[in-house]
Amino acid sequence: MVQGKVIRFDEVRGYGFVAPDTGGDDVFIHVNDLEFDKRHLAVGAVVDFKVEDGDRGLKASTVTLVAPAPVPAMVGASTGSGGVATPAPAFLPPLPDAATRPDGDAPSERELAVEVTEVLLAGVPTLTAEQVLATRGAFVAVARSHGWV
Repeated sequence: MVQGKVIRFDEVRGYGFVAPDTGGDDVFIHVNDLEFDKRHLAVGAVVDFKVEDGDRGLKASTVTLVAPAPVPAMVGASTGSGGVATPAPAFLPPLPDAATRPDGDAPSERELAVEVTEVLLAGVPTLTAEQVLATRGAFVAVARSHGWV
């Protein structure tokens, strides 16, 4: 079994991706492979799963919930129509730069990829998994070309 963090899950479509704690490529996750109610699965949840080779790449199977997704912090609540307060999602702070990181190093590609994924999902929740992966890949490639990672 492998443990990882859900980085994208579309409850309507029933699929998403999980990033293994051991690193490597993100793994496709489908609602049919969950051993628990899909309503408990959200970005940030920690799951255990088996990795299989699927038709289109790595696929998670026998997925069990280890820890639910953290409740997002809400800041800047605004009043919507009807006077009901609508909280705005809090964005995650950026990774510290090399000068302020405890080890003095720039972030790894993996750290940058995770951070970019979380910012994309928080900032534009309507992006598809394919769009998130393509955007993240392009961003990491630019960061690599500039020596930022």
